[in-house]
Amino acid sequence: MIDCEVNNVLVGQIKPLGKRKVASGIDKRPVEGSATFNEVGFVQDDQGDKQAHGGPEKAIHHYPFDHYQVWEKFCQEQCGPGEYIGPDLSHPGAFGENISTLGITEKDVCLGDVFTLGSGTVQVVQGRQPCWKLNERFGLNTMARMVQKSGMTGWYYQVLEPGQVGQGDRLQMIERPAPNWPLERVNGLLYVKTDDYEALEELASLPFLAASWKSLAQRRIENRRVEDWSRRLDGSG
Repeated sequence: MIDCEVNNVLVGQIKPLGKRKVASGIDKRPVEGSATFNEVGFVQDDQGDKQAHGGPEKAIHHYPFDHYQVWEKFCQEQCGPGEYIGPDLSHPGAFGENISTLGITEKDVCLGDVFTLGSGTVQVVQGRQPCWKLNERFGLNTMARMVQKSGMTGWYYQVLEPGQVGQGDRLQMIERPAPNWPLERVNGLLYVKTDDYEALEELASLPFLAASWKSLAQRRIENRRVEDWSRRLDGSG
């Protein structure tokens, strides 16, 4: 059973992002004390594009700090010494996450897992689908594709019971209705082994799966083809 410490709670306000100066709340900063969350996320948090980010099925974004060393090495290799212009990867917040922990990743967390988070209760309903704003954030036009390919995406919670959480509080799993669906498997199904239609049918049948992911699985089953991710990942057509 998962029981870990919340290392940081992070929120952000809308600011211009990257060369395109697009409005975004991806620049998250640690909260001092406790932060209140409700059905649509943290009260102090904001998103620039509320159609693509936030809302009940993307209320809280969790990204493991465990992945940061991998990305620090990747960014240095891509940019060369002294040329990296992205966020500081020595502390959390680079990926727009609200919750940062050490010790649990996509290998450990399953779709449907229910946790107490501080004084509230949350449930995992989808992973993160990276978009081109990560390219703007890191100053690398391959960043979103690499995050998707790696499976190191993080995940989203829906809020079952509003509450408060702060640094040092606990994230404790209290229910696991789908032990066969770790997020690592889900990411592999969506982005690697994309033609396993039997597994896609099982995925689409999960009652707690986010509506957008259910639709994605059902479309792929019906169309028998993989989606074109270029617009989402590159900001292109």
